[in-house]
Amino acid sequence: ILEQNENFAKNALRVLGFAYKEVRGKEPAASLEKDMVFLGLQAMMDPPREEAKQAIATCETAGIKVVMITGDHKTTAMAVAKELGIKGKAITGLELDNIHHLEDHVEDIFIYARVNPSHKLKIIDAFKKKGHIVAMTGDGVNDAPALKKADIGIAMGITGTDVAKEASDMILTDDNFASIVNAVEEGRGIYDNIRKFLAFLLSGNIGEVFIILLALIIGLPLPLIAIQILLINLVTDGLPATALSADPFEPGEMKRKPRDPKQPIYKALYPYLIFYPIIMILVTLGLFYWFIRDGDITKGQTVAFLTIGMFELYQAYSCRSIIYPAIKVGLFRNKWLSLAVISSFMAILAVIYVPALQTLFKTVPLGLTELIVIILLASVGSIYLELHKYITSRKLAD
Repeated sequence: ILEQNENFAKNALRVLGFAYKEVRGKEPAASLEKDMVFLGLQAMMDPPREEAKQAIATCETAGIKVVMITGDHKTTAMAVAKELGIKGKAITGLELDNIHHLEDHVEDIFIYARVNPSHKLKIIDAFKKKGHIVAMTGDGVNDAPALKKADIGIAMGITGTDVAKEASDMILTDDNFASIVNAVEEGRGIYDNIRKFLAFLLSGNIGEVFIILLALIIGLPLPLIAIQILLINLVTDGLPATALSADPFEPGEMKRKPRDPKQPIYKALYPYLIFYPIIMILVTLGLFYWFIRDGDITKGQTVAFLTIGMFELYQAYSCRSIIYPAIKVGLFRNKWLSLAVISSFMAILAVIYVPALQTLFKTVPLGLTELIVIILLASVGSIYLELHKYITSRKLAD
């Protein structure tokens, strides 16, 4: 019987044993389950979903450790885990009780069988002591303490009890493990888009502020007047930034290791927040000074206005990825960004060349050669960013 039970378990089957006993008269409860007659075994298959296998493989590449905690027989648990692609050491709840410092072993154990609710709390506590962020799934009333203790408690929306749902931070409406992985990918994409948004807006605004500040310090006239600054903030800042916030997610989102939750959002943005503004300041003030040498301040301000606008439009494409060169993520994949950039560029040209707008924005028309030179020089900052990302991404690949 035991041998057959083991054979069933090795085939990832859940096994029930059936027995009976004739009871005559009143018998003490303690003896009811003794001296029973064995009837047989029933084996049941609860096959894992196909998408769960792929989701677990995705977790592995994303640096997320998947651990199986089950009340099933150890052999059954190991067979199911093997089918899912979970490989590693397996222990039972009884063995777990004999481990006094689980945190010293928890990273080597992937399968926990025959566990009770208190074991789940012990496992979560051990992972936390090792500095891990723990997500715990569950559906029963007994899972509620563990769901509450985990950093992210995830209850089953279909089979989950109300108690489990109340104790959780998240509820899966389809009870599908793959949905958790999809949520992680979505979260990483949204976080990256926030960083793109910040990199774009902060670098441009830092550059604008210091262009005006340094011009005043070194005794130059104001490179921009108030209405020109307002137009830049509304058009070349606002439209592309809004489009970047809805940018398609970068390739390889789930091939990167999890970030440290204590890591500041501006980490690794120094090319955008320091070097890009420096390049923008030097080019803008250099062109402004060159064009006001003969005393034509209005033309110099027009040049500064065009230069800053073009710097920010170029940078909008460089911000499509903080990690990879823009060409790798698809330069024109974000159609809204392309529309925003084209609209902003047309608005800049209209301000410079439409007579009615020239009067309002205090600009003068520029010659074709001057226009081309300024547009080319304004690309220097984005060329720097793309080179930096190319070198950095090569190092990451190595």
